[in-house]
Amino acid sequence: MANLEDLPNLGMKTAKRLRIAGIADSESLLVMGAAEAYRRLKTEFPRDTSLNALWALAGAIEGRHWQSYTVDEKAALKAAVARD
Repeated sequence: MANLEDLPNLGMKTAKRLRIAGIADSESLLVMGAAEAYRRLKTEFPRDTSLNALWALAGAIEGRHWQSYTVDEKAALKAAVARD
């Protein structure tokens, strides 16, 4: 189980916010998934959470840079946030 800060795309500030939102570690993030983690961040920090956070969370889980997501992948992630 890695610290949140050790995952790609996540710095100390985002890791702190994730913990405040109830996501304590990388395993919790993996089990929860990017869409739910994004929703929690958006609830706790509505003005400071952009869609870039969604891409960053997905990339942290998948080991990818957040800017590598295609338009179609981003659309699928947005749809996952909207449907749950």
